[in-house]
Amino acid sequence: MKLFQNSCDFEYPWEQVTAANWKKYPNAISTHVIAVDVLRRELIDDGNKLVSERLITIKQGVPRWIMMMVGGSNVSHVREVSTVDLNTKTLTLKSCNLTYSNILRVFETVKYSPHPEDPVNRTLFEQEAQITAYAAITKICNKMEEWSVQRFHDNAMKGKKGFESVLEVVSEHWRQREHYVDDLGNSLVNKVEDLKATAEDMMQGTEKTSSYIFSRNYNIFKAAFKQGET
Repeated sequence: MKLFQNSCDFEYPWEQVTAANWKKYPNAISTHVIAVDVLRRELIDDGNKLVSERLITIKQGVPRWIMMMVGGSNVSHVREVSTVDLNTKTLTLKSCNLTYSNILRVFETVKYSPHPEDPVNRTLFEQEAQITAYAAITKICNKMEEWSVQRFHDNAMKGKKGFESVLEVVSEHWRQREHYVDDLGNSLVNKVEDLKATAEDMMQGTEKTSSYIFSRNYNIFKAAFKQGET
């Protein structure tokens, strides 16, 4: 068995990274992922956890000597189960390959969490993959595992660049939404102020009109009150 480990930072808040995860594929850099299908999605723990199950389809080059062993094509499928936990602020993704699992088994765990040094603005990415090859000859097993580790390394580099491009788009949408909310809030405040000013003008106008009417008809009002007293 070989172990692959990787970690990096994303200069975006955990909330944005978690939202962008659902838009991660396809992207122009990680072209090996050709399809993502959602199989199941449910809320648990009073809505504090979102659990999703997805089928990821991958197409990438495989060495000829491996293809001679396993046959088939260079298209493979991966089952992924992810959990978004609002209480702990973590996004955890666990996956394993469904294709050629009798020859090579890969268990991968990915975790996104607020960065301990800057939890508000940065996100920590942690990745671990356990790779085990099954073959009668130990040398072949080792070679398959070494190739898989190198492939994980190459895909990790492309994956970060691809995800960064998605995060830029998502972050821009968030900024536009915040500006829209700010503009809407300012517009509402201005409307309220205009209504208050209009209401005050109307009240002042009504008071002036009443005073004018009373002053012009003072004698009539006075005579009417005297008649009422008699």
